[in-house]
Amino acid sequence: MEAKKAGTSLESLMSSFNTRILELQDLVIARNMYPATSITDLSAVDAALKAMELQLHSIKDHLRDETLAIPKAKKLIDASLRQEKKLQSMSVYAPSYLAERMMTTNLETNRCLMSEFSKQDATVGSLKHEEEPAALPKEKKGRGPPPLWYITANELDSLSSYMRGRLTLEKVNAAINDMATYAEANAHIIAAPKKKLAENLWEKSLELRDIAMTEAVKGKHFFLENDIKGPAMKLDNTGKAILTVLRHLGRISETRIGHHRVIILLKPQ
Repeated sequence: MEAKKAGTSLESLMSSFNTRILELQDLVIARNMYPATSITDLSAVDAALKAMELQLHSIKDHLRDETLAIPKAKKLIDASLRQEKKLQSMSVYAPSYLAERMMTTNLETNRCLMSEFSKQDATVGSLKHEEEPAALPKEKKGRGPPPLWYITANELDSLSSYMRGRLTLEKVNAAINDMATYAEANAHIIAAPKKKLAENLWEKSLELRDIAMTEAVKGKHFFLENDIKGPAMKLDNTGKAILTVLRHLGRISETRIGHHRVIILLKPQ
């Protein structure tokens, strides 16, 4: 029995060795089948892994920078919100179209400055060529931009309900903006030389100049009733009510010169 068990164990051991030998043979055959391609594939896998590691490090660095920037961004957002609140509180007292009006005025000012600078450059150039001193041209005196004296909510509320009617602060201040536009257009027509005026404006220019020289209007910005053509100010019941309110609040005065009804823009005292 013992001899039989020993033989069985030996056969089992020999079978295990044979199986292991076959596995090793298979591995050697598999290794020797495609040696060049297997090395290339392994190199490509290694390169791809290295590239992924570099990208991962880059992402980590970017995340660290973003994390460090979060407190600064929070401070900037808080400052922006505080500034927004200040601007909102300021905008309550300024008409929505004031920015547009100021932009137009700034553009006109810039054009005037550029024209004046070009005149001065021409004068300096002539001085260099002639090598003789010459008097600089005298600066023309202008009346400046027309006054934009808007009314406040308190002023509108102080009026009687009969005079105020359905007028709102926005409507009245939009009309003031239109009036300044009319007066500015008339000032340009008065100051423009004849050669720069269209034929249909020359007669109006002469009339406006005569009106501008009268004692009641001299040195002031004004417009005629016929100039009222919108967009906000119109010769309807609302427009007449606005004129009444502005006369009462001291923003305008009126006079009649010839057959014209002249509205004069007043400045704060």
